[in-house]
Amino acid sequence: MAEHVEAAGVSARQSGAGAAQQGVGAMQRAGADNESAPFVSQVPGTPVSFPSYHGRPVSWVAVSLIMAAFLAGGLALVFGPTWWLFWTAIGVAAVGTLLGLSTGIFDDWY
Repeated sequence: MAEHVEAAGVSARQSGAGAAQQGVGAMQRAGADNESAPFVSQVPGTPVSFPSYHGRPVSWVAVSLIMAAFLAGGLALVFGPTWWLFWTAIGVAAVGTLLGLSTGIFDDWY
Protein backbone atom coordinates (compact mmCIF):
# COMPACT_ATOMS: atom_id res chain seq x y z
CA MET A 1 0.00 0.00 0.00
CA ALA A 2 2.93 2.31 0.68
CA GLU A 3 4.01 1.92 -2.95
CA HIS A 4 0.79 3.55 -4.16
CA VAL A 5 1.04 6.68 -2.03
CA GLU A 6 2.94 9.76 -3.11
CA ALA A 7 2.98 12.60 -0.57
CA ALA A 8 4.98 15.84 -0.48
CA GLY A 9 7.47 14.99 -3.17
CA VAL A 10 8.38 11.43 -2.10
CA SER A 11 8.26 9.13 -5.10
CA ALA A 12 6.38 5.88 -4.92
CA ARG A 13 9.54 3.81 -5.35
CA GLN A 14 11.60 5.34 -2.52
CA SER A 15 11.64 3.39 0.69
CA GLY A 16 13.48 3.26 3.98
CA ALA A 17 14.35 5.88 6.58
CA GLY A 18 15.71 8.37 4.03
CA ALA A 19 12.42 8.51 2.17
CA ALA A 20 10.49 8.90 5.40
CA GLN A 21 12.74 11.77 6.48
CA GLN A 22 12.39 13.46 3.09
CA GLY A 23 8.60 13.14 3.26
CA VAL A 24 8.44 14.53 6.79
CA GLY A 25 10.76 17.40 5.90
CA ALA A 26 8.70 18.32 2.84
CA MET A 27 5.51 18.17 4.89
CA GLN A 28 7.02 20.40 7.58
CA ARG A 29 8.18 22.95 5.00
CA ALA A 30 4.84 22.96 3.22
CA GLY A 31 2.74 23.35 6.35
CA ALA A 32 5.01 25.10 8.82
CA ASP A 33 2.31 27.64 9.65
CA ASN A 34 -0.40 25.03 10.20
CA GLU A 35 -0.91 23.46 13.60
CA SER A 36 -0.41 19.73 13.55
CA ALA A 37 -3.42 17.57 14.28
CA PRO A 38 -3.11 14.46 16.43
CA PHE A 39 -2.69 11.22 14.53
CA VAL A 40 -5.95 9.34 14.14
CA SER A 41 -5.75 5.83 12.77
CA GLN A 42 -7.92 5.20 9.73
CA VAL A 43 -8.14 1.46 10.34
CA PRO A 44 -11.61 0.42 11.54
CA GLY A 45 -11.60 -1.15 14.98
CA THR A 46 -8.41 0.57 16.12
CA PRO A 47 -8.92 2.07 19.58
CA VAL A 48 -8.35 5.83 19.58
CA SER A 49 -8.29 8.01 22.67
CA PHE A 50 -9.34 11.61 22.37
CA PRO A 51 -8.72 14.28 25.02
CA SER A 52 -11.75 15.04 27.14
CA TYR A 53 -12.92 18.63 27.28
CA HIS A 54 -15.66 19.08 29.82
CA GLY A 55 -15.07 22.72 30.70
CA ARG A 56 -13.61 24.26 33.80
CA PRO A 57 -15.43 24.28 37.15
CA VAL A 58 -15.84 28.07 37.02
CA SER A 59 -17.67 27.69 33.70
CA TRP A 60 -20.04 25.15 35.23
CA VAL A 61 -20.71 27.53 38.13
CA ALA A 62 -21.53 30.37 35.73
CA VAL A 63 -23.84 28.23 33.63
CA SER A 64 -25.54 26.82 36.75
CA LEU A 65 -26.16 30.34 38.07
CA ILE A 66 -27.72 31.43 34.80
CA MET A 67 -29.91 28.31 34.54
CA ALA A 68 -31.11 28.58 38.16
CA ALA A 69 -31.90 32.27 37.63
CA PHE A 70 -33.97 31.55 34.53
CA LEU A 71 -35.83 28.78 36.34
CA ALA A 72 -36.56 30.98 39.37
CA GLY A 73 -37.60 33.92 37.19
CA GLY A 74 -39.90 31.75 35.12
CA LEU A 75 -41.50 30.24 38.19
CA ALA A 76 -41.94 33.71 39.70
CA LEU A 77 -43.90 34.78 36.63
CA VAL A 78 -46.07 31.67 36.57
CA PHE A 79 -46.95 31.30 40.26
CA GLY A 80 -48.04 34.76 41.24
CA PRO A 81 -46.99 38.34 41.29
CA THR A 82 -43.67 37.86 43.05
CA TRP A 83 -41.86 40.63 41.25
CA TRP A 84 -39.06 40.74 43.80
CA LEU A 85 -38.11 37.15 42.89
CA PHE A 86 -38.29 37.91 39.18
CA TRP A 87 -35.97 40.93 39.44
CA THR A 88 -33.63 39.06 41.78
CA ALA A 89 -33.43 36.25 39.21
CA ILE A 90 -32.56 38.78 36.51
CA GLY A 91 -29.77 40.10 38.75
CA VAL A 92 -28.41 36.59 39.39
CA ALA A 93 -28.50 35.84 35.65
CA ALA A 94 -26.56 39.05 35.00
CA VAL A 95 -23.96 38.08 37.63
CA GLY A 96 -23.61 34.62 36.06
CA THR A 97 -23.21 36.17 32.61
CA LEU A 98 -20.54 38.58 33.83
CA LEU A 99 -18.75 35.74 35.62
CA GLY A 100 -18.76 33.66 32.45
CA LEU A 101 -17.52 36.48 30.26
CA SER A 102 -14.80 37.57 32.68
CA THR A 103 -13.39 34.05 33.01
CA GLY A 104 -13.40 33.29 29.26
CA ILE A 105 -16.25 30.77 29.16
CA PHE A 106 -16.27 30.79 25.34
CA ASP A 107 -12.73 29.36 25.29
CA ASP A 108 -13.95 26.10 26.85
CA TRP A 109 -15.75 24.71 23.81
CA TYR A 110 -14.08 22.17 21.59
